[in-house]
Amino acid sequence: MDTDTTLVVSALSTSFLTFQFLFHFVSYWFSAKVSSGFSSLSLEKKIEWNSRVVSTCHSLVVGILGLYVFFFDEATRADPLWGDSSLVKLNIAIASGYLISDLLIIICYWKVIGDKFFIIHHCTALYAYCFVLKCQVLEYVANFRLLAELSSPFVNQRWFFEALKYPKFSKANVVNGILMTVVFFIVRIAVIPPYYSFLYSVYGTEPFIRLGFVIQYSWVSTCIVLDVMNVMWMIKIYKGCIKVISLLRQEKANNSLQNGKLD
Repeated sequence: MDTDTTLVVSALSTSFLTFQFLFHFVSYWFSAKVSSGFSSLSLEKKIEWNSRVVSTCHSLVVGILGLYVFFFDEATRADPLWGDSSLVKLNIAIASGYLISDLLIIICYWKVIGDKFFIIHHCTALYAYCFVLKCQVLEYVANFRLLAELSSPFVNQRWFFEALKYPKFSKANVVNGILMTVVFFIVRIAVIPPYYSFLYSVYGTEPFIRLGFVIQYSWVSTCIVLDVMNVMWMIKIYKGCIKVISLLRQEKANNSLQNGKLD
């Protein structure tokens, strides 16, 4: 077994076991320590809570490492299609271990957290990552796609606030909602035009042709599937954000009217 294979297998296995351990043991203990409301949640809510704690941990790890690679890894920056980087392999292996772990959790607790879109998302991403790790191609592209995970902590935090019954108009909830919308748009939606512009720019070049039809097709098809889901999620987030802003304005207007009557 060569060095790269050892790195990938070790990182993926460690990632899977670590995230399983976080879900089944660490999150229960940690959440009860940092949130007084966790203990009063139903069993179903605790299961989803723990799933989202693990999701947040994964997002921070691969997101931060992905940012470092994006800005400072010379090998993949110099050759986006064929550049070889141990850091990218490590990051994708960590992400793959998490996806397998989360798929197992979703299946085991399907009645509580089952979601067909998550299954599609995870399986699509794993399919793409298999090509990257096995064929050692498109590492720059795969790492770039991983930056989308930077939005997950804000999405999960919104759910935590809701589970703890934070008022919708509380400062913490509103600020997180705005950040969630902005970050989600930046890392998942705003990047779509430049990303496909890059794909178009390399289409037909010698490095692109050398990938072969299977990898070419897999690259394009998986990205389209993931981006369709990203747009669907963005629409839901946008509608929710607009609804909250409208209600805030309405509440402010009502308060002003009441104050005017009191005067």
